[in-house]
Amino acid sequence: MFWKKKKVAEAPVEASPAATGGTEAAPAAATTTEGTAAAKAEPEKMKKLPGPKSMPDLVAKYLIEKVGRSSDWVSRLMVVIRPNPKGEKAFDVRVYAPYEATEKRINVKNYATLDEHPELVLFEGWFDKEAKQAELVEKGERIKVTILTKDEIRKKIEELSQPGSKVFFYLSASPASGGPLGRGAALVEVNPDYPGKGKKYIVLAVSVEGAEPTSKGLKMFDANNPKDSAGWIKERHHNPYEQFS
Repeated sequence: MFWKKKKVAEAPVEASPAATGGTEAAPAAATTTEGTAAAKAEPEKMKKLPGPKSMPDLVAKYLIEKVGRSSDWVSRLMVVIRPNPKGEKAFDVRVYAPYEATEKRINVKNYATLDEHPELVLFEGWFDKEAKQAELVEKGERIKVTILTKDEIRKKIEELSQPGSKVFFYLSASPASGGPLGRGAALVEVNPDYPGKGKKYIVLAVSVEGAEPTSKGLKMFDANNPKDSAGWIKERHHNPYEQFS
């Protein structure tokens, strides 16, 4: 009985580091624990990405003053952000047009959403609230649009001769959406029933997918004089991106 108690007492005894020539394990274990905790903290922070936000002042200022975009257009954009290692108030940022996301039926939840939809990203970069700095680069290729004068629009409408013939002009303001100017297009069609019924020209606001207008549209008005149609279109046919256009 006494021999068994002695055995149990002696079993846990280990040689000291000095006797074995080894190094102490405890500090290393503590360091490993701290490192693991720190490593886990960063991914957890990155997982909790905020949802879409309105345009931050620093980003808006950069786009307007440095890139030359119009304040009206910039105000219609949104951003998604994630923490940037430069500082507590530094963030990576992606700028996108919410109406383009809606047109393509993409639900932008956070910064990571645009990893799968890079075509929506207009600008990408970072900003630092504390340093009051921002830097962004334009992403992707946009369809270049030649902005027409009122007379040029009128002439194109006058060239329509056959019933049902059509011409369209990209718009930056209308009930429609999509397209290189952001708000669809004005579609002018020669009334198939003219002159028997109705006026000669039918003007519709239609959404645009890619570069082409969709088949469905909202009728704005009809007119006999191409000058009237051209005037309405020109008021909405301008480059919204440029500060001076």
